[in-house]
Amino acid sequence: MHFLWSRTKKSLPNKNLALQTKLIAGLCIATIASTALLPAAQAGSVPAAPAAKPAVTAEGLLDLPALTPVMSCTDLVGFDFSSAAGSPVTITSAAVVTAGVPAPYCEVTGTIAPANTIIVRLPTEGWTQRYVQTGCGGLCGRASINIGQAAGCSIVEDGTVATATTDMGHQGQNDGSWAVNNPQAQIDFAYRGVHVTALTAKALIAKFYGQQPAFSYFTGCSDGGREGLMEAQRFPDDFDGIAAGAPANNMALQNTYHHAWNVLTNEDENGNYILLSGKLPLIHSAVLGACDGLDGLTDGVLDDPRACDFDPASLICATGQDANTCLSAEEAAVVQRLHDGAVDEQGHQLELEISHEWGSELAWTLFVPATQRQTVPSENFALSYLRYLAEPNSPRPDFQLSDLEFTKKAFWDTMESSSYMSALDPDLQDYEESGGKLLLWHGWNDQHISPQSTLAYYDAVRQAMGAKTADSFSKLFLFPGVEHCSGGAGPNTFDVLTPVMAWVESGKTPTVIVASKTVTAEGSTAPITRPVYPYPAVARYDGSGSTSDAFNFVPYTPAKDEGPGYNWVGKKLYSSDYQTWCTANGTQLSCKPQKGRETWLTKLAQRA
Repeated sequence: MHFLWSRTKKSLPNKNLALQTKLIAGLCIATIASTALLPAAQAGSVPAAPAAKPAVTAEGLLDLPALTPVMSCTDLVGFDFSSAAGSPVTITSAAVVTAGVPAPYCEVTGTIAPANTIIVRLPTEGWTQRYVQTGCGGLCGRASINIGQAAGCSIVEDGTVATATTDMGHQGQNDGSWAVNNPQAQIDFAYRGVHVTALTAKALIAKFYGQQPAFSYFTGCSDGGREGLMEAQRFPDDFDGIAAGAPANNMALQNTYHHAWNVLTNEDENGNYILLSGKLPLIHSAVLGACDGLDGLTDGVLDDPRACDFDPASLICATGQDANTCLSAEEAAVVQRLHDGAVDEQGHQLELEISHEWGSELAWTLFVPATQRQTVPSENFALSYLRYLAEPNSPRPDFQLSDLEFTKKAFWDTMESSSYMSALDPDLQDYEESGGKLLLWHGWNDQHISPQSTLAYYDAVRQAMGAKTADSFSKLFLFPGVEHCSGGAGPNTFDVLTPVMAWVESGKTPTVIVASKTVTAEGSTAPITRPVYPYPAVARYDGSGSTSDAFNFVPYTPAKDEGPGYNWVGKKLYSSDYQTWCTANGTQLSCKPQKGRETWLTKLAQRA
């Protein structure tokens, strides 16, 4: 055993004790199993051969032995996994799926009390000892395994990893009315549902294969990104690596002031829309005309929109100009306000200083309607939250956007009442000490969630943990031209999971992610690839070869950050003090600040 420990410890640089122990356990099981096959006379006299050092693949993953189940799929229905979850678990079905999949798997469905529906998929052959849990979007309410921007991961594509997901404790989807008089559903959606799913899925894996996964990962975007950050902040031992995309980590702000402002700032005194979506292409073309070449290439994509100093007033109609080719002064003012974000009457920022980046205008149809009296998605997002979640113990089904007060007091009342929903704690010391790796990513053209929120969180982590420590376990990738989680004018297909796995398993720090997009021109299709480097580096064309080939770009770190800073009313939300833990008392939700831990400011002072 000591020999195995020494060999494995040396073969896993930068790994923590917990991960080393898990891998060693798997190696020992294999050794014990091989010894048990020897005749009795030999078993006691022949020492077991030491486990071979796992090889590392070209992708940086450990080449772990593939395992097969030790029991039948259908027999899983008869087992009780309640002790693992700490709540009653009911396995409702378990059946092998073979049609239309890269490899057969055992699909298990069940419920973790009171109402967390889970789906777990376990390969019936060739399991490579890894577990991947996927996140949910919106307000969830539906259990569906969605790999998203991890689909390019080879071992996910070939079906050799175990996967799982949850509906996060309710079946109401994006209608927040499911939260009425249901505080446990609110807690499960906020943070508990993902955690108990991880515990249950690992118990299923251990039963089915005879051992725990060697490595566990989480990947998700939007609310799935928030879920990943919740795991790192609240349950640091659940996952060895997390890929959190476009995280809705400031949930209380995102679904109140942010989306409400999108709608209200575009209405006149009669409630009519000022700017309609027919003008968005005009605005976008003007933005590109002013800023597309700032990064050295005119390619329809801004590599860092913060460097763009576009003035919508430049589009105001001249006397006699065709109104279809310009903006009214009122329309131009709306465009500026949508870019800048929510403010109170004194001009104090109620959200981060850029709400919608320049270059993302074509995606503003999320909140800019095509016609009058159209209900835009932003209105639905805001009302669903404001009516049922912003005041969790006092639902307001008749609440209208016009009832929201844009004042500092109203802002803080809203933020404090639903603090348990937000994943803003930058003190990730426990996650870092567990050996966890965090890959944050966001599209610059995100029309739902401002990249500024992810930037602010990443900078808060660096401040709280110290830049050197933060860099050792966290990276941020910003994808030019990419909209919310996918789509957009820029190369928008990429794999965020393999870099996290390689970082965890072999210590291969992610230094570049190549994004791709297939475009059609003159009747033929051709791929465009572009490298994306860890923030603050950006990609720059090296001056030779095709600009459609990632190989012809190099990393460049600007001399100064282009950001506007984070001088807004809610900047102190990015702290450990904002996080609360909640309990369900009948129909009431009771939340208290976390106790027994020092604030991140105190920890920072101690480290200084």
